Amino acid sequence: MNHQPVEGFSKLTKQGKIDWIVNEYLEGNEEYQQILKQYWNEDPDLQKLHEEFSENTISNFYMPYGIAPNFLIDGKLLALPMAVEESSVVAAASKSAKFWLDKGGFKTTIINTKKLGHTHFIFKVESHKLQHFFNFKLKQKLFEATEDITKNMRSRGGGILNIRLVDKTAEMDHYFQLKASFDTVDSMGANFINSCLEQFGKTLKEEVANADDFTQEEKDSLQVVMNILSNYTPDCIVRAEVSCKIDDLKDDSGISNEEFAWKFKQAVTIAEIEPFRATTHNKGIMNGVDAVVIATGNDFRATEACAHAYAARNGKYSSLTHCTTDNGVFRFWIDLPISVGVVGGLTNLHPLVKFSLALLGKPSAQELMSILAVSGLAQNFAALRSLVTTGIQKGHMKMHLFNILNQMGATEEEKQYFVNYFKDKTVSHHEVIAELERIRNK
Repeated sequence: MNHQPVEGFSKLTKQGKIDWIVNEYLEGNEEYQQILKQYWNEDPDLQKLHEEFSENTISNFYMPYGIAPNFLIDGKLLALPMAVEESSVVAAASKSAKFWLDKGGFKTTIINTKKLGHTHFIFKVESHKLQHFFNFKLKQKLFEATEDITKNMRSRGGGILNIRLVDKTAEMDHYFQLKASFDTVDSMGANFINSCLEQFGKTLKEEVANADDFTQEEKDSLQVVMNILSNYTPDCIVRAEVSCKIDDLKDDSGISNEEFAWKFKQAVTIAEIEPFRATTHNKGIMNGVDAVVIATGNDFRATEACAHAYAARNGKYSSLTHCTTDNGVFRFWIDLPISVGVVGGLTNLHPLVKFSLALLGKPSAQELMSILAVSGLAQNFAALRSLVTTGIQKGHMKMHLFNILNQMGATEEEKQYFVNYFKDKTVSHHEVIAELERIRNK
């Protein structure tokens, strides 16, 4: 079937959009109309609120919203909200929280909260001449030009921390940056940073045009390419850690505490040196981080991009977590670069985001950074604990069991049968199907 482009799709009503999609791509099947509409909220105001978060909205896409209790973080007992569809994430986080509850819990340290942004520009001028102009004329003008933008942020203790000229001409002809660092306090700060940077671009052009430091030909060569924050924030970083005596690890898998600690450290070291393992290792960390990021209305895509860039900062992709077993003490920690906010964006709009932040005691942005690092560390601990003892499939597939049964249209009675059937067995997709067919035939 040859589909036709559509004009003015965004101007159609919601029903008009659905009609066009179903008729053009789904052969007019009424079932698809109903699939979309069954996820509409019965409260029209709440539905409208959700629709206005994005564009061309025709329905809502639901994800499970779960709770991982018993997290002792810096002396506070918290229950973490987690929006995630992957089986076993919430269960694994909860299991880790319980494991560390009587061992002092999780400790965190905010290492830095600096965020970055750049004005990228091309300027056919000698570097030393531009540096002199920046040092003695431009830098102060940039601060002055953004005073109105930064006034409110400065009143809250944030603002522009520093501005540098960066010479990138060795990598690209005539390429320079204005690199600025920011403190955005409790907001993620994207709009604030981008507004400052766009003003930098305007001020740069104005000051160069009026300067007697450059020839007219040099002035004409200036091109501001873009002004944009960076989602890579290696100086906005938090550490979360757990530790205890190896004698107190008390794993119930049947291996000794010493063997558990040794195997666990080997698993972390493998992730530090082997990128193929590190990718899966870090993905598991982000299972925990992203689930809380989404539940608190923050940008999980930015969080992912930053974490993986940081994992490769030394030229080779490596583990975000680390482990030592020195002097009879087991220590496990993560250094996580993460930029999040608790004001602005969806935090004041989305009802479940409001609930999540209230559940967490209305944390500051720094406190939320700590919670997110802990959620990632807990997830990684649970995964590695399974990998070096019983194997990952035993616990994961038990959580996945209901997905398999739902796909097969299992009754509640059949589901209960399989819970008992796999009580002391490892779940496999093949065995579920075979046993389901057997009992149905019987």
